[in-house]
Amino acid sequence: MNTTLHAGSPITIRVLKYDGREYRSWKARLREVRDQRLVLDAEFDVEVRHDSLGTIPKGTRTIEYYWLDRWYNMFQFLRDDGRTRLFYCNINTPPAWEGGVLSYVDLDIDILVEPDLSYQVLDLNEFEINAKQYGYSDETKRKAHAAVEELKQMIEGRQFPFVELSDLK
Repeated sequence: MNTTLHAGSPITIRVLKYDGREYRSWKARLREVRDQRLVLDAEFDVEVRHDSLGTIPKGTRTIEYYWLDRWYNMFQFLRDDGRTRLFYCNINTPPAWEGGVLSYVDLDIDILVEPDLSYQVLDLNEFEINAKQYGYSDETKRKAHAAVEELKQMIEGRQFPFVELSDLK
């Protein structure tokens, strides 16, 4: 990882589909680098319509957690007062980091985590459809399902970063 990064460094996030085409892109700022984990601050620059979250207003702030060696990332959605509103976890390939750009392949499955630490695994059907359409490898399917299980254990065990959610009830 580039060691010249410092807090506030601009980062571009690129979300790809399995065939390599770009699905989404946005800008963020580096908050912290620790081992294989990057923590970013981001703000929605446009209003987004999301199947599970409804309308996400322009200006919505998130803290984003990426591990360069894990098959998921997490978006911590913040309230106007800075407290956590919810977590949205994405199952994806481990991100590639190159020249200020963080890219990863979205593998469709998501986990929505509420402040009471209840959660829903979302988009399993979309994963199955896209696995056939794009020809996900057996390893990719296995690692995606393993990532779901790892995240469930993190949530249920109140491991970082879910530990603070228990204070928001």
